[in-house]
Amino acid sequence: MPWLEDTGVSGGVANVERSGALTGTFFSRPTVEVARALVGCRLIHEHPADGRLSGWIVEVEAYPDDDPAWRSWGAFDPVAERLRMTARTLPLFGEPGRAYLYRVHTSWLLNVVTEPAGKGGCVLLRAVMPEEGLHAMWARRPAARATHTLASGPGRLCLAFDLDRRHHGADLTRPPLWLVPGSGATAVVAVPRVGVRFGQALPYRFVMSGHPACTSPASRR
Repeated sequence: MPWLEDTGVSGGVANVERSGALTGTFFSRPTVEVARALVGCRLIHEHPADGRLSGWIVEVEAYPDDDPAWRSWGAFDPVAERLRMTARTLPLFGEPGRAYLYRVHTSWLLNVVTEPAGKGGCVLLRAVMPEEGLHAMWARRPAARATHTLASGPGRLCLAFDLDRRHHGADLTRPPLWLVPGSGATAVVAVPRVGVRFGQALPYRFVMSGHPACTSPASRR
């Protein structure tokens, strides 16, 4: 695929995996920093029935602890100007590198917990370019227009990778659901987030420049 060559990861899957999974230290950094670094990394799900499902992350959104977007959850402390710990947000204050899944309508969304334990934050995975397990992904997303749309959008991503409440709290630094580093040569662009009521103008959405699997034409410029 040409985009793999452009981003410097054309050396092959084996070379990427030899560098090992991302560690908790990677995720314990500031949320915005982690979000940018996740673009170009590889999401892998060792599925019990379908084998390996994998793809390259091309779009994410950062939600740091001082993000006004938490107002939509009723979890933003206006005095401290920080995310407030509630029953819903408690896992976001836990160990970095854990999966945080929640449902919007009928769709599940996959987030990665960031920051040191005790400080809330997460990164939403918005789009992945599928690589392995395409047959299983097409079976779950038969209405998709093309391979690059199979996991384009956070709900579609979880559907294609068969992720739901079963994976909430999973350790993303090891199988069966894990993240592998990219080459570090990916061209990343920061753009405003979508679908948020507060903090819309913050450039906390990070996309792989020009990639067709990104969720909107503006992301692909």
